[in-house]
Amino acid sequence: MNVLIIYAHPEPKSLNGSLKDFAVRHLERAGHTVQVSDLYAMNWKASLDAHDTSERHSAERFFASLESKHAFENGLQSEDIAREQDKLKWADAVILQFPLWWFSMPAIMKGWVERVYAYGLAYGVGEHSDARWGERYGEGRFAGKRAMLVVTTGGWESHYSARGINGPIDDVLFPIQHGVLYYPGFEVLPPFVVYRTSRVDDAKYAEVSAALGRRLDTLWTTAPIAFRPQNGGAYEIPALTLRDDLAPGQIGFAVHVEEAGVEAATQADEAAEA
Repeated sequence: MNVLIIYAHPEPKSLNGSLKDFAVRHLERAGHTVQVSDLYAMNWKASLDAHDTSERHSAERFFASLESKHAFENGLQSEDIAREQDKLKWADAVILQFPLWWFSMPAIMKGWVERVYAYGLAYGVGEHSDARWGERYGEGRFAGKRAMLVVTTGGWESHYSARGINGPIDDVLFPIQHGVLYYPGFEVLPPFVVYRTSRVDDAKYAEVSAALGRRLDTLWTTAPIAFRPQNGGAYEIPALTLRDDLAPGQIGFAVHVEEAGVEAATQADEAAEA
């Protein structure tokens, strides 16, 4: 299989750098082909702007999505963007690896997403009607590919627990996992998170790397997060609000993840009635 690692950490000798090198060795020993986009080493340009195309759609006003669409459709994107898009098309699985800085990915990685996820590639795809609202959230150009986050954080695991001060880790990572990855069609695996990084000594590193190796071994068999597909009947279109009978009385990110037991029974009942 082809694995693409998008990596963002400025220090090669960091814990992140060591885990990235471990992941590459582990995957290659297992027979996979690996490419790494080391964003700091590449001196990746983070800002999306008018310089991302060789020919402007409009010289009067920069409209990001229209310029992106024009450049993508006409082969006018800057070379660095086109190269990363080719890697995405090549990959069977994508790993985003980064330290959790201020509750999100580093700015350089956010800039990679903003520039590489062109209109027509990652969004703006498919019909918009009373029955469908584009190919996204479970559909899209990256459908059939898998994705996973490898994240490090200085906080304790309890800080990111259900009642932890930082909020549940699934909520903190929801905009990335559901928005950046599931939106354009990836099957998103549960994240691999390393907590309390300042306390990772040799013994702890051996434990962490072994656990990461096990996750990499099951990259193609681990069940993905059961996000609800947008066009599968769970959402009212075009309002794109969850049906009242699903997760009644609940709000927040968690309602967009299926409850396996309850919903399987509901779907069976609906099928029987049909």
